[in-house]
Amino acid sequence: MTEMSYLDGNMLDGPLRELFAVDLSAATGRCASCGATGPMADLRVYAHAPGLVGRCPSCTEVMVRLVRAPDRAWLDLRGVTYLQVPLPTAQPFPRPV
Repeated sequence: MTEMSYLDGNMLDGPLRELFAVDLSAATGRCASCGATGPMADLRVYAHAPGLVGRCPSCTEVMVRLVRAPDRAWLDLRGVTYLQVPLPTAQPFPRPV
């Protein structure tokens, strides 16, 4: 059995920084509960808790939770099977060396 080479998680810093620097309201998400897809801007967001809760407009299950503190944030995407983020085409995805 041959060992596959890998990079440590620091390699994700650049690509993830690029993703989270865009407007995520235009991103398309798929509900883990009912399978409905649509823009994140269509979620029903409730702000009556310590954070924000985004619910699916089709089945009302929780898709996204965001809680902020002065020095950090918690983002829970367990209710989303994927998040498709539109990116500008000017920069190609960086490839590891």
